[in-house]
Amino acid sequence: MTRTFVLGLDGASWRLLEPWIETGELPNLEALRESGTWAESRSCLPPVTFPNWKCYASGKNPGGFGVFWFERVDLDAGEISVCNGNDFDTLELWDYLNDEGQTAGIMNMPSTYPPREIDDFIVSGGPDAVEGEYRSLEEGYTHPPELAEELEDRFGYRVHPEPLLSSNDETGAEVDAILDLFEARFEAAITLFEERDLDFMHLTLFYLNVLHHFFWDEASTRRGWKLVDEWIGRLADLEDTDLIVMSDHGSGPTQTEFYVNEWLAEHGYQARTQSIGSVFQRVGLTRENALAVAKRLGMVEFLSRAVPERVQQLVPQEAGVKRGQKLDAIDLPNTQAVASAQGPIYVNPAYDVESVVDSLIEDLRTVEDEHGRIFTDVYRGEEIYDGPYVDEAPEVVVEQRPGVHVNDGIGGGEIMTEPARWAAENTNTGIFVASGPSFEAGGKRERISITDIAPTVLANAGCAVPTDMRGDVLDIFREDPDVETRDPLESAGRRSEAGEEVSERLQQLGYME
Repeated sequence: MTRTFVLGLDGASWRLLEPWIETGELPNLEALRESGTWAESRSCLPPVTFPNWKCYASGKNPGGFGVFWFERVDLDAGEISVCNGNDFDTLELWDYLNDEGQTAGIMNMPSTYPPREIDDFIVSGGPDAVEGEYRSLEEGYTHPPELAEELEDRFGYRVHPEPLLSSNDETGAEVDAILDLFEARFEAAITLFEERDLDFMHLTLFYLNVLHHFFWDEASTRRGWKLVDEWIGRLADLEDTDLIVMSDHGSGPTQTEFYVNEWLAEHGYQARTQSIGSVFQRVGLTRENALAVAKRLGMVEFLSRAVPERVQQLVPQEAGVKRGQKLDAIDLPNTQAVASAQGPIYVNPAYDVESVVDSLIEDLRTVEDEHGRIFTDVYRGEEIYDGPYVDEAPEVVVEQRPGVHVNDGIGGGEIMTEPARWAAENTNTGIFVASGPSFEAGGKRERISITDIAPTVLANAGCAVPTDMRGDVLDIFREDPDVETRDPLESAGRRSEAGEEVSERLQQLGYME
């Protein structure tokens, strides 16, 4: 039977890649499109790593598994916490492959930490598999546990690059470290795929999107993509293997930084109080300048170990305070709404929720900058999500215009600015290519949904598709498979809360500035 290899390229977009394809700089990706079927892939909202890697793997939108962004907001309890893999209440396509006797290897996919048991292995990755600020895990990131030692000994594998890329000026050792990670990931994934004779393999390159964020289409990003293209050529040469290349979302150059909580405060939806973070910000103490000094002095690792996490959390970003510190800076009893970055807005249940939602949607749809409307649309949560966790969804979800970064920092004072930290922002259109013995040379087709990929992979493997998957089996096969459905397997449910370590890693990369 034909095997399947899925290469997940975080933040990949045709907008970035097509100019390089046209100039012949990505010949293997071009050849893959010519030999198979390709399309834009629409992400679930918001178009972010959390939740979209799980949207791909589960075939569901966030209402199906209960994670809507990197953080969980509960205004009724007055709590904001960071999510990790344990907070996603869903099984994934590899669980169904295993249930029908097929083996799978999962390497470096965000939202899989801590790792859980599958047949054959999981290697956790992305921004959520961390030991602490700036520090890469040395153990505990694989199932089975002993695989970590093999990865490190044979391939020089690391979960995260060192030094960590954290600014637009770091084009030397930090970029080299990311490219070294790519090499080790590809070598390990292909070697284990072949040696273990796996039926399915998934590999994610999460730090590819970190290059997009900090450099967009500059030389550092181009270096990364040329390396990726070389390895795509090797993947395309694997025998009896269907190759799918996809992304969780896309990316595009940032035009405008929109501070959504500052807008909420300006328009009467949010009241403020004094916080330690706002005091630090007024005297110029921010995480960015503290990190820059620590790097110059060669003290990053020492300080990250010596300074307690709770103290590190008190220092704000230049954009303002984030995550739990947001509630320290907000007068919640007099606040109607609080936002996360990149889309979700939560309404305080102490108010007339329906009235606040109606007002928010009306007001947000009119917000503009010199390029036009900030949001292409504004939705009620129940309009775009379905499943058992809709009641936990944000009441309002904005769809940011390509080029807009919705920043949730509190205390910066301005509502709209020039791009701050990121040269490129996420967009809701990613990439999809399917090529190999099972797939037709169909060329470009209409846009697909990211939730279509899991049922398509299962159908290609001859497995029944669970009825709780929301995506469709794509019509991209040389011979139409017999598609059957099945009852879903029972999920273990949510198992634990995330720690401060996840928040630290996300902050340094800019996801939770």
